[in-house]
Amino acid sequence: MAAVSSQDIESQLKTIVDPHTGRDLVSANSVKAIDVTGETARVEIELGYPAKSFIPELKQAIEKTLQAISGLSQIELDIQSNIATHSVQQSLKPLPNVKNIIAVASGKGGVGKSTTAVNLALALVAEGANVGILDADIYGPSIPTMLGLTGYPASEDGKTMEPKIAYGLQTMSIGYLIDEDQPMIWRGPMVTNALQQLLKDTNWKDVDYLIIDLPPGTGDIQLTLSQQIPVSGAVIVTTPQDIALLDAQRGLAMFNKVNVPVLGIIENMSVHICSQCGHEEPIFGEGGGQTMAEKNQVELLGQLPLDIKIRQYVDSGRPTVVADPDSRAAEIYKSIARKMAAKLALRSKDYSHKFPNIVIQGT
Repeated sequence: MAAVSSQDIESQLKTIVDPHTGRDLVSANSVKAIDVTGETARVEIELGYPAKSFIPELKQAIEKTLQAISGLSQIELDIQSNIATHSVQQSLKPLPNVKNIIAVASGKGGVGKSTTAVNLALALVAEGANVGILDADIYGPSIPTMLGLTGYPASEDGKTMEPKIAYGLQTMSIGYLIDEDQPMIWRGPMVTNALQQLLKDTNWKDVDYLIIDLPPGTGDIQLTLSQQIPVSGAVIVTTPQDIALLDAQRGLAMFNKVNVPVLGIIENMSVHICSQCGHEEPIFGEGGGQTMAEKNQVELLGQLPLDIKIRQYVDSGRPTVVADPDSRAAEIYKSIARKMAAKLALRSKDYSHKFPNIVIQGT
């Protein structure tokens, strides 16, 4: 019987496709080491995205595949996640203590963007990442209510702010700095300055992903973010109806023009589930998100139902992912979060932090 080789192991690993990247483990550069000693194989797998709830499934798939190799009696698997810093717009550099900024955008209001953003952030936390969320909707901040947070953020030096924490998620919002019923009667420059201060004057703590919940539209805040803030990627939230898709298309086009990669599209309220009988009906139409994804050659990351519990949970300050972590909706949020992070993991990495600063002094 011929001895098992590392090439035998690698050939089998090429048959396993990661559902989040759409690539096999070898071509996705997830296989970091293969060591074969006699009838024992040691394999190191490194995913570029958080996948706490997916790793057991992946481990089972790898073990089942490798057990088909004749002469292999023992398999030792080490599967880890390693989240890298990814490239941002030209002329910009990633922020200190923030590896990646992901913008969550929509072309119009009322599509459930903020609910989606906060649940995605909490899903990334549940999958093992260190996450922050910035509420960039200066006129209508909703993140504090959705996370059950109130009061001013702490400041240790009188100049910068500490993020407020909820369910392991670092957060910042203009809503912490004003009264709940206080209107923000500000012009564009004041709003964009406020966004920059909220982002840069907050002491984020070793954040893997900072989710920025953008207000709807393609105005001052969106342009400021795309031109002055180092963004690694964006996702577009829409509903299946034609009007929402038209506006979402404008948002997608804006990111393309400023060279911010769109990681995918999320279709919210794709189907209504009756709370009494469980009947499902696509009251806003169907297939719109998939059509938009195909038209723009990006991925449809997932489809979320129009479920009364999702609304009830965010209104109570405990979003679905933490209030009902084993529910079907929570599973969808986690799946979308993993796919979103995996799509970013496939993109080019930023190595600027590894280069030394060169100082030329006069002699």
